[in-house]
Amino acid sequence: MALSKETVLEALKRVALPGGGDPVTQGFVHALAVESGVVRFVLEGAPGPALEALRPALEAAVRALPGVESVTVVVPAGPPRGLGGGPKIGGHPTPQAGKLPVAGVRHVIAVGSGKGGVGKSTVSANLAVALARAGKRVGLLDADIYGPSQPRMMGVTKRPSSPDGKTIVPLQAHGVTLMSIGLMLKEDEAVIWRGPMLMGALQQMLGQVQWDAYGPLDVLIIDLPPGTGDIQLTLCQKTELDGAIIVSTPQDIAMLDAKKAIDMFRRLNTPVFGLIENMSTYVCPNCGHEAHLFGHGGVETEAARLGLPFLGALPLDLEVRLAGDSGTPAAAGEGAPARAYAAIAQALIASGAV
Repeated sequence: MALSKETVLEALKRVALPGGGDPVTQGFVHALAVESGVVRFVLEGAPGPALEALRPALEAAVRALPGVESVTVVVPAGPPRGLGGGPKIGGHPTPQAGKLPVAGVRHVIAVGSGKGGVGKSTVSANLAVALARAGKRVGLLDADIYGPSQPRMMGVTKRPSSPDGKTIVPLQAHGVTLMSIGLMLKEDEAVIWRGPMLMGALQQMLGQVQWDAYGPLDVLIIDLPPGTGDIQLTLCQKTELDGAIIVSTPQDIAMLDAKKAIDMFRRLNTPVFGLIENMSTYVCPNCGHEAHLFGHGGVETEAARLGLPFLGALPLDLEVRLAGDSGTPAAAGEGAPARAYAAIAQALIASGAV
């Protein structure tokens, strides 16, 4: 029998609960996704320790099915507090019910992509700065916990403070309120965490950071990791998310993965505000010749086919790379990249998304 949601659910039903019944019948299994041998689902509806105890048996039951390559079981959470003078980032969570707003924030927008290397973090940082320059009060959350790059791109190295040991005061740079797991670690220190710790860190950075420490925010931009994994799933299911923006380069191979990200957001009932084509055009600084190294217009064409807004095209420009490495996003300047980001910021404002 081919691998499907039905076969996975049948396998999970064969795992007996200590008090009788099974996790499917008891309603503990949510957001089941089965794609190309990869199985993911959320386990919630009972105390955290009980669900964690169930995890090995459920993973084993699914792995025994023909065609399964990997299994991810998510137990959403709010992590424990404490550790030294402030809250601990990461840890095993306890369940929370329903979607929660982010205190002090009017709108929450995720910036995602189906794959890495398309410049999603660069777009997130520059878009946040462009919105701030347009007069909006903006926050930027670096949710790419395995590869946090926003501290470098925003030029911030100071560790956030926690005066009461329970909440975190974020930092500010270029008019943007910023929080990143990278601010809590050494720059070359790896994050080696399993899924529950990742999700605990995400929910802590959303719920225990004083996002309105410098005044209420009009919008919080969340820089997501690549792909369609645990962080995206937890964010969409546990946070009042207004919508998402998809970033892709023009070539077909990048759009294949971007379409998976779009499908994920739709299946998780999160509106997609539009698509951005990054690295769209390269203009030689010596002769002015315009070249399309990754193709051109592919994202706009796909947006039209999917019935989604096309928010704009961004150039492949050395200034953007140099600015990001130096800690001053190109959107903070006055060149062509800054104007391109300003145009996308204005498009978002005009749409009412911000």
